[in-house]
Amino acid sequence: MAEPVIVTIPHKLTKEEAARRLKKGFADVRSFGEKFVVLTDDWKGDHLDFKASLLGQTTTGMVDVGDNSVRLEIQLPWMLALLANKAKAIVQKQGQLMLERPTKTTTTT
Repeated sequence: MAEPVIVTIPHKLTKEEAARRLKKGFADVRSFGEKFVVLTDDWKGDHLDFKASLLGQTTTGMVDVGDNSVRLEIQLPWMLALLANKAKAIVQKQGQLMLERPTKTTTTT
């Protein structure tokens, strides 16, 4: 049976900017290699449904971008549920980094 892990990450961005950063972050996850692979990510406005593989286990989840926070819910298979507390801390940290990291801007002269 899947065990849900729910993480809420506050932000001070607009919903659009928070969603943009998360979309980029999910795209970057694909480059992490074999340990964590996003199989599908389907954005509909400020809502994301995704399916991923972690340590050979498949998991599903969703992300909702709000005005002041992002809510992430991941359904973990029983094997990964044993690591749920550690996973929650990692997701919280990585999500916060995605939302706080300054974006690079380019200027033309």
